[in-house]
Amino acid sequence: MSHARELKLSGRGCELDLTQPCIMGVLNITPDSFSDGGQYLNVDQAVRQGLAMQQDGAALLDIGGESTRPGSLPVSAEEELARVIPVIEGLRQETDLPLSIDTSKASVALEAVASGANFVNDISGLRFDPKMADTVAETGAGLFLMHTSGRPEVMQQLTEYQNLLVEVVSGLRQSIALALLAGVDHNRLAVDPGIGFGKSAVGNLELLQQLDELHQLDCPVLLGTSRKSFIGEILGQDNPQKRLFGTLATIALGVSKGVQIFRAHDVRPAREVALVAWAIREQQLP
Repeated sequence: MSHARELKLSGRGCELDLTQPCIMGVLNITPDSFSDGGQYLNVDQAVRQGLAMQQDGAALLDIGGESTRPGSLPVSAEEELARVIPVIEGLRQETDLPLSIDTSKASVALEAVASGANFVNDISGLRFDPKMADTVAETGAGLFLMHTSGRPEVMQQLTEYQNLLVEVVSGLRQSIALALLAGVDHNRLAVDPGIGFGKSAVGNLELLQQLDELHQLDCPVLLGTSRKSFIGEILGQDNPQKRLFGTLATIALGVSKGVQIFRAHDVRPAREVALVAWAIREQQLP
């Protein structure tokens, strides 16, 4: 049963081929991200890690300068830019690999795209910064729209829903409408249900079980489960670095439900699992 309807996702000056699963490598330039905070604050280290993820098969890299783990506090746009721009510029000198800026601030998105980013990954689905939709439209960047119930510092107090799936789909539909209204082309949009963002552990499981329902939005789907706390709750594993196998189970499940893009810290294992799951689903070799 093929889910390969949305075969391409356009970014600024690039196109992702989604006929097979794509891995988005996570590159956090923060002191406090939940599983890799502080590892890549040095620009050279960050660029080397990005290039290593490309070697491991990443289709694109997602570069973030502000932690969005539950309870984290915002940083200023100036601080965020100081962290991410040198890394984007450094990677651009070394590779043509598509880059995504993980930000909910329009000013950061604007400079990141000017420095070489091709996509904007907005965890707020265009809700935190009223200028974001217009900014993305102006730059011609691709756009990942995520669902969340609130800002990271409060989102885990906002995990109650009447009907979780219906509210996530409705929220993403509103984000898509905001993007289209601003002039972002439909072929530049992808959606993300926001696993772990304003969802309880059981809510995350409910969404994962119903991932195929997201195809009604007629956009490629991005799934970000890598090392998240609900996996730790299932496995009794407090150390995020030791949640790889649990993460891989969610990726295999995602492929079976037609998800095309997976945001992962561990690129090579994620890619291998995704490709095997895809081959089984499609009954063909990659």
